[in-house]
Formats: sequence, structure tokens, C-alpha cells
Amino acid sequence: MKDLCYLAVEATLNTGAAYADVRIVERRVSSVLVKNENVESLTDSASSGFGIRALVDGAWGFSSSSLIGKQEMKRVAEEATRIARASGRVKRGEVELSQLTSREGSYRSEWKVDPWQVPLEEKISLLMDAQRAMEVDESIKLRTANLQAFRERWFFSSSEGSFLEQDILQTGAGTEVLVLRGGEVHRRSYPAPFGGNFRTAGWEFIESLDLVGNAEKTARQAVALLDAKRCPGGKADIILGTNQLALQVHESCGHPTELDRVLGTEASYAGTSFLSPEKLGSFPYGSESVNIVADATLDGGLGTFGYDDEGVPAQRVDLVRKGVFTGYQSSRETSVLFGQESSGNMRADGWSRIPLIRMTNINLLPGDWDLDELVSDTKEGIYMETNKSWSIDDLRLNFQFATEIAWEIKDGELGDLLKYPGYTGITYDFWRSCDAVCDEGHWTLWGIPNCGKGQPGQVARVGHATSPGRFRGVRVGVA
Repeated sequence: MKDLCYLAVEATLNTGAAYADVRIVERRVSSVLVKNENVESLTDSASSGFGIRALVDGAWGFSSSSLIGKQEMKRVAEEATRIARASGRVKRGEVELSQLTSREGSYRSEWKVDPWQVPLEEKISLLMDAQRAMEVDESIKLRTANLQAFRERWFFSSSEGSFLEQDILQTGAGTEVLVLRGGEVHRRSYPAPFGGNFRTAGWEFIESLDLVGNAEKTARQAVALLDAKRCPGGKADIILGTNQLALQVHESCGHPTELDRVLGTEASYAGTSFLSPEKLGSFPYGSESVNIVADATLDGGLGTFGYDDEGVPAQRVDLVRKGVFTGYQSSRETSVLFGQESSGNMRADGWSRIPLIRMTNINLLPGDWDLDELVSDTKEGIYMETNKSWSIDDLRLNFQFATEIAWEIKDGELGDLLKYPGYTGITYDFWRSCDAVCDEGHWTLWGIPNCGKGQPGQVARVGHATSPGRFRGVRVGVA
């Protein structure tokens, strides 16, 4: 692989590129989905190929192929250079890259049990047992359980002299139940919606989720929602559970701090950002309780790696410090505009896509509250958990979230169950209303394997660690 990488880079330079890099990527994905005790789908797919970036006269070109070999690499190198020259005819400015020390290195994520060594029968049996445990009431119409394994081996070389390799393994699983009665439908998920929770780890993480042990509780909560009170409207103090707060961080903190959105090179598909450059270092993003970092070094995160797809080492970067907006997620091309080095956020969805600025692990750092103490300190309010739906505008300002379940808080205690909970707000007003974040004992790492961005569309696997937090005077009751 090293020889092939060097050959690809040399071939690209020989066709006139001022800079070149190559990524060889091997990816394997396996999943099992069970519905109502029937195996709905089994997948086990593998993909391999390479992609070459060429910088010619200040413009990028990119080409890729699934045929890994000397002659094909020479052909793709020439094609990438031709595309760069064509791009140069419509460029708006010269691409410059921030400094990066060349290096050789390797990175391998940690795992105990390779999920591909676990018999398929054992995987199906686990999901079936979880399904059976959810069958607790005739109102339950749909029970699903799924698991997934993802592995990617990656080799990188650049014309600056770097050669890097890494091997990353990730797993995840979850269950979901739908109840229906009289035209009313509710969903309850465990441990998180949209497939469950995911971690950079082996089969041992799926076992640690205890899908079977949590299945009955999940189903009974869904049934209880049928007879629950409706979430009231108006303004209220709310406490968001760690899973819901993770998605809040993702949508209203992770995406707007991506520097390509700010500079306008990511706009048409998923929007731009309100965090324009003059706000850096001074804008009051939230209260002093709000501290947010992008951390590609966090153990177990889906956004954890050794090097990004430009060969920049993984690092931790402050985005918001004591409520003040302090940093962007950047690339070598964008960071140089601010006289900085890259934050290591360039990631591509496999070998056939050019790298984009993507989230790593965007984390809300823990505060010093115990959750029970925080509830006791809240005279009246609502505790909301587990995302159900969301929307947010292109600037990442106006948002609306609905959660699967909630409980009212009265006189500092959790009270009645509430259905159809939701809340809405403006990003900076919302984060400025945060007056408390729970401590490290409640800090939980969540994995989101399906973050979309770019044209053609790319999917990134990202992580978020959060503790529950309290927000004052939030508009609630949005269905």
C-alpha cells in the first residue's frame, strides 16, 4: 500500500500538480434488522478503492477508482489534474494550505471482540429476545431491533512526504417500539432513536447495551404515553436529557461552527451559518455554563481517529468557552485564511468522495450538578428525553425539536408523564438561557452514524458527549 500511495502521488506531480494526496480506503459494513420477530434484512458489504486530490494553479481536482493498481493510479492522477485545470477557469480565489509537518504513523482503534467473529445466529437470537421482551400490550403494533458493525482501513500519502495508516472498528445497536390506539401513535426507543447508540468499539459494546434487559421498560413507557397528559404550551424551564441534548449540540453547535458553511462553500444542501468571522472571540454564544469542544481524541467516539483525511493529527479544539464563541472546525484550506493551522476536521465518506469539513466529537463539557439536585432545584418545569423529530433553518438559528417522552416537574420532583413534548427557540437565546449542566457522572457519549452533508451527498459518523442541562424560559408545547 505504501508503494502504491507513493506511486499515485508521484504520478500526480508528474502531470503538473503543485500538491497531491491519495487515500486508499477499504470498508466493510454488516447489519441485522429484525421486525416483529421476523428477520427483515441482513447485509454484509465490502468496498475498496482510492481517491486522488490534485492542486493545480490554486484550484482543486479530484478523481477516484475502485481498481487499485499502478496503471489505474496513473490514469486517475492524470484525470484529477485535468479536473483541477478545468476548475481553475472558474475559481474565485487561489487555494492555499496551512502548514503541516510531514510524518509517518499509524492508528488503530481499540476493541475486544471482533463482531465479524460473532456467529450470525447469536446476533439474530439477541435481537429476537429483545423483541419478545417488548410484547407487553396489545397496543404494541411494531417492534424492531437492529445492530451494525463498521470497519474502515485507510492509507494516506501526500506530496509533502507523509504516509499514514489507520484501522477503525465501530459497532452499535438499538430497539424501538410503536404503539397504536384510536389513531394515536407513539414511539419509544432504546438507548437512542434512529438505530440506537454507536461507539468506536467491538461486539462488547453491543453486549453492554443490554437490549433484552431494557426492552420491557421501553415498551411499557410507550404504552403509558397513550394515557399521558399532553405537554402544555407557553414558556417553561426545561431539563433536557443527555440524548436529546446531544442532538441539540449537533444541530445548533456542531453544524454552525463548520468553517465551510461560514465561508459559503456549503450552502445549497444544508445551509450556511450565522457565526460570521467578526463574531469569533467575542460573540456571547451561551451562558458561562456552556463549554463546547470538538474532540477527535475522545475514547470511543464515532468522530475519533488518528488523522483526518488531509493527514492532520486528531486534536481537541475549543468552540465555545464559558459561553463565548472561540473556534471553528476547519481544514488546511480554510484555516489559513485566519492565520491558523487546521483543526483536523476534513473527512470523506469513503474513497469515492472528496473530503469536507465534518464534525468529530462535539461535546458539551460537564458542569457540577447532580441530576436529582437539578430537578429538586427546579420548582416547576418539564424534563424531556429522546429525540423524535427536529427542524432548523439554513443559518442554524431558528429550531424546533420534539421528543418521545417527558415528565412534568412540580415542587422539585418529577411528576406526571407528558406526551407530544416539544420546544422551539433561537440558537444563541437558547444557549444563553442554560444555567446548569450536570456533572461528569451523568456525562454520556452518543454516536450518530448518519450525519448528511455535501453534494454529492456524504454521510459522516460523528459523536457527542453531554450531561443533562437546564434551560430557563423556553417556549414549549410545539407538536
